[in-house]
Amino acid sequence: MSTDTDSVPLTSPRVGVSARLASIGRNDLPASIVVFLVALPLSLGVAVASGAPVAAGLIAAAVGGVVAGLLGGSAVQVSGPTASLTVVVAESVHHFGWAATCFITAGAGVLQILFGLSRVARAALAIAPVVVHGMLAGIGVIIALQQVHVLLGGSSLSSSFASLVALPNQLRSVHNGDLCIGLVVIVILIVWRFVPGGIRAIPGPLVAVVAATVLSLVVPTHVERIVLDGSLMDSLGLPAVPSGSWAVIVLTMVTIALIASVESLLSAIAVDKARPGTHTDFDRELIGQGSANVVSGLLGGLPIAAVIVRSLTNAHAGARSRAATVLHGVWILLFAVALAGLVRQIPTAALAGLLILIGIQLIKLAHIRLARRTGDLYVYATTVSSVVFLNLLQGMVIGLAFAFALLLWRVVRATITAEQIPGSRRWVVTIDGTCTFLALPKLTAELAKVPADADVTVEMTVDFLDHASYELITDWARRRESAGATVEFAEIGSARMATALAGPPERGHSRQVIDQVIGPWRRTGNRENLIVAGIAAYHRGHAHLLRPHLDGLVHRPDADSFFLTCADARIVPNVITNSGPGDLFTVRNVGNLVPTPGGDVSVEAALIYALEQLDVRAVVVCGHSACGAMDALHREVQAGPGLGDWLAHARPSLERYRLGHPVADAAALAGFGEVDQLGMVNVAVQLETLHAHPIVRRGIEERGVAVSGLFFDIATARVIEVTVDGIAEFGDEDIAAEPA
Repeated sequence: MSTDTDSVPLTSPRVGVSARLASIGRNDLPASIVVFLVALPLSLGVAVASGAPVAAGLIAAAVGGVVAGLLGGSAVQVSGPTASLTVVVAESVHHFGWAATCFITAGAGVLQILFGLSRVARAALAIAPVVVHGMLAGIGVIIALQQVHVLLGGSSLSSSFASLVALPNQLRSVHNGDLCIGLVVIVILIVWRFVPGGIRAIPGPLVAVVAATVLSLVVPTHVERIVLDGSLMDSLGLPAVPSGSWAVIVLTMVTIALIASVESLLSAIAVDKARPGTHTDFDRELIGQGSANVVSGLLGGLPIAAVIVRSLTNAHAGARSRAATVLHGVWILLFAVALAGLVRQIPTAALAGLLILIGIQLIKLAHIRLARRTGDLYVYATTVSSVVFLNLLQGMVIGLAFAFALLLWRVVRATITAEQIPGSRRWVVTIDGTCTFLALPKLTAELAKVPADADVTVEMTVDFLDHASYELITDWARRRESAGATVEFAEIGSARMATALAGPPERGHSRQVIDQVIGPWRRTGNRENLIVAGIAAYHRGHAHLLRPHLDGLVHRPDADSFFLTCADARIVPNVITNSGPGDLFTVRNVGNLVPTPGGDVSVEAALIYALEQLDVRAVVVCGHSACGAMDALHREVQAGPGLGDWLAHARPSLERYRLGHPVADAAALAGFGEVDQLGMVNVAVQLETLHAHPIVRRGIEERGVAVSGLFFDIATARVIEVTVDGIAEFGDEDIAAEPA
């Protein structure tokens, strides 16, 4: 029996050595070659943009593939030098030199290992996404500004401001050969997206760089090329301890560690989404990334992070295990050792064109649109500007501070308005949100608008109320009442005036609001005062919400549906149908019965009035579980005069149930007991009675009135649809009984 290695992880004991090797040869080997071809030009370009030795990019790519590939928490994630770290590396090289930057890289790796061991990987994702997006966009702008000078035949400058100032002079001294080579790369990369799928399997960056290199060898002009001194082995070297302010050194380490960690974790999330069923161990991933950075720094390589583009390329190319990532690092190592001469032929303008396009692609319109929709565009723009014109660390800190300030403003602010009801001397003051001492200026200004002799309703939807706000509102209300005006409070928020002094202010929860609305259903205490207390709570909590709706219904007695249900107090029609005032014309009786014409004047009159005067479009019968009427009917309890006479209208339902009704069979199949089965059969029988009623039948024929049945299961709070021959959950197919 063969083992399906496509559906079983290669690390599973069920997979033998031969099967693992077969899967590596079939899936991982081809994927590793694809990723190698993508990573090679990008690694060279990042090294050039960082101001580091070219070999440092190859060292980092090889170490990222082998070390991070073996130790990381994702099976297919690919790590290496990344464009998001070019700015901070370039600043480090400028201030401390290359050897010291390698020391800083190793130190950042140690920090990442500590992040992973302390299991705080997910905490790195707490950075506001808009700040991350703005930081990446700022890096993209810096890369593009710096590499434009290289594209035009000059050298990249140390700051964005200097790049902008020097750009006019650079445009007047363009080197045509370099410009031509760079534009060829940009055009190929743009056009490559539109070539047929089979050809597009070859990585576009590789095609662009190879084509530009070949072109540079035949054009009759001089172009600048990559400088690679000696072999890869000659580039290996131990780092040097930096000299200078250790505060700046530590900040640089922390910056590299945070950026590399966040990008790696975001890449892992993207890979997990692209490969359903895979789950990255985030803490292990940070340990793997940190170990790779330690090794890269000790060997003279660039900082390393997982790269989303390479990782997704690896996943889409069919990689099944870590072998693809590790092999891609091996191929880069072999290329750097054996074919270093080819690297020296690559024009710097070719890599500049590649990097310009990478930089532009870091500025995503989708991120800008998202920031605009969510109201975070100012945070995005501030982060981008700070990163471009200050530095990466300051830009990230400023962006985070701005994002936190915006969040604080949104959380603590309160919306306060004071308006007069048209045509009335009554004013309405609305307070919505978090009411703290920060809202006192706004609160005072709005309360001052209310005339001294006006009656006021204060509508409060507040989730936090501190003592300062409580005292201001209370004193204001007391002064008005002492002057003869009335002040009514209508509170629906979780923070209430009555409990404001009971203890330290606490933020209320939505569950409290639900309890305040539903809790009164089971009130206890003096039962004579329940209605009075309920009315008082209604006036204080909910009347103001219903007032505008009811005002519009004063001259509209029409309804949408005729709703017949049981008199049982546990059934609340407007709750289970999510309807409101004016929607249901409700009739209730014991057992939700529809007597035959002439059998009950009350139901008859209600049907005629609803169908002929209110023009309802639907007629609904609703039964329920644990119905006392159905229980008495099922046990054939001998009820006295009145109740017994009424239950006689339900005898047809009992007879149909005993004969074996399909609705009863379906209810039994769904797990309902005998009394509830009878209740559902009773609804089905009432539907048949309604269909036969002349008033209802005329409404169906002339106006398309819909007749339907419902059953409310009290224990589960579910509403079930009942038809004349089955039952169904809403959204599901009918549960039909199998024929006997």
